[in-house]
Amino acid sequence: MASGPLKLGFPVKVLGNPALKSNDARRAQSNPHLRVSLGYLADIFDYLERHDIRMYRMSSDIAPYATHPDMPQFHSMVRDCAAELANLGSKARDLGLRLSFHPSQFIVLNSPDPDLVRKSIWDLTSQAEMLDLMELGPEAVLVVHVGGVYDDRLAARQRWVDTWPTLPEPVRRRLVLENDDLRFSCADVLHIHGETGVRLIFDHQHFWCFNPEGLGLRDALAAMLASWPGEVRPKVHFSSPRTEMRQLARKNRRTGKAETVNVAPVWTGHADFVQPFEFISFMRIAVGLDFDVMLEAKAKDLALIKLRPDLLRYAPDVAARFGLLAADREELEDEEKALMEPEGSS
Repeated sequence: MASGPLKLGFPVKVLGNPALKSNDARRAQSNPHLRVSLGYLADIFDYLERHDIRMYRMSSDIAPYATHPDMPQFHSMVRDCAAELANLGSKARDLGLRLSFHPSQFIVLNSPDPDLVRKSIWDLTSQAEMLDLMELGPEAVLVVHVGGVYDDRLAARQRWVDTWPTLPEPVRRRLVLENDDLRFSCADVLHIHGETGVRLIFDHQHFWCFNPEGLGLRDALAAMLASWPGEVRPKVHFSSPRTEMRQLARKNRRTGKAETVNVAPVWTGHADFVQPFEFISFMRIAVGLDFDVMLEAKAKDLALIKLRPDLLRYAPDVAARFGLLAADREELEDEEKALMEPEGSS
């Protein structure tokens, strides 16, 4: 098991400095390239170092069009950037950064359409190749969901199991499977792990949204953490549900005119920030279990930077697990204020 404090991370977009880009988002006619994205990532790594953030999810779009079937001119960009990827990986290791990808919802390994599965495997192979060229350890993973139900959940689950042995070795070595909030529960992914050995990601909010088997939180968490080899620290996903009233534009059926209506929140939606008391309760239930935490709050790095002084204020025992000390509190509060209330704002 990895030693040292637990890590907090966030995905992709940096809100504390909007000038930082996560990937080369230019259209194909402008010849975007992985090399440009790697330059952007190097700047993001500097930002992470300044704010003592040691875990980050890279954009799954850093190699634009690298697997687009109709654009072969982009297909070699990962191999062409081998030296740049090695340099960035060395920088990540020097900074103690834990990195990952979370490929898009279009990556589906249990589809009944073999062409979609083939394309999904191609995308995963490209992303695994980037992690390998960066020379990152087994903690650098590709996070996926099971996929669709396709009118038969058990058959869909079995198709994922059947696809597993067809995956290239670099993909199997990097792939991890997450429980979701609507279709496949912790029990489902634990079943798949038993058939394949794939490592599992416990998602806290998804657990509460979809747990038809009624598993206990600590039991489910412990079982999923145990899917990781002993020398690699597992990680989990944490987010708080959005509680605000939503306002939606709808057409009035009687008048035919557009109007704004108030709608209750959907509990699968993610809040901007992490509700600290919910996080503290989770970490106390999980005492004795080691894992890093990817925060999936909409406020990204700002949510992480706010959570740290909140933990010191309300739960020093939990803060200590992340290497946060009482002496850090004033500095972390100043950091939070500087990013949330930039100079010149009213």
